[in-house]
Amino acid sequence: MLSVLKVEARKLNRSLALVLVVAAPTLIGIFAFFNITRMDQPGPWEQWLVTSVGIWAFFMLPMSVTALTALVAHMEHGPRSWDHLRALPVARWKIYAAKAICVLALIVAMTALNLVITYGAVSLAAVVKPSIQPTGDPELLKVGWLLIKVLVAGLLMIAIQLWTALRFASFVPALALGIGGTFFAVVATSAKQGVFFPWQMAVNVMGEGWRHDTALALGGGLGAVVLILAIAHLARREVL
Repeated sequence: MLSVLKVEARKLNRSLALVLVVAAPTLIGIFAFFNITRMDQPGPWEQWLVTSVGIWAFFMLPMSVTALTALVAHMEHGPRSWDHLRALPVARWKIYAAKAICVLALIVAMTALNLVITYGAVSLAAVVKPSIQPTGDPELLKVGWLLIKVLVAGLLMIAIQLWTALRFASFVPALALGIGGTFFAVVATSAKQGVFFPWQMAVNVMGEGWRHDTALALGGGLGAVVLILAIAHLARREVL
């Protein structure tokens, strides 16, 4: 399994995946920087950092997952290398499991960078405009824990996107699913049923009460089950 993971890591290193990992959280950092510099009064650290988490969970995470899973899948679909991979003396499930692990690792890296870059953007804005120096404690551990919950709740969405991207040779189904899911999550934000919609689960953990608990349990628990089923299913059939 370790050798398969090393091969996948080398493939990703030669792709645009690392560019995406940096670009997505950087966009949020740029937004935070210019949004803060237009303020006249300082705000608390927590306000800026939690706002960044909200943007990540609400829009940037779903779109990043859509792009990343399509990119990872296209590395094999494009050159039609699935036949070669599946003919190797390696259990097929290990190939798909390695891809899933790499995708999850990149998403974790993006999420961590979101916090780091936003913190840096806010600090830079305070240097440029000292009058808006954020007040209070950044409470990085608290914000970091919130990001972990966002990741757990988003696991179901990640599993569905990865399953679709690897299942179909064309990138259209995965992109259509991701864009459509994000669209309905945005336009139906306040819907009570949204807590059961995979593309809304990540943002629902930012609240409290039953929506928080439901999104966390379904997103993480069901997400893990779906990811395992996806790997088992893909290992047993051909790519169309």
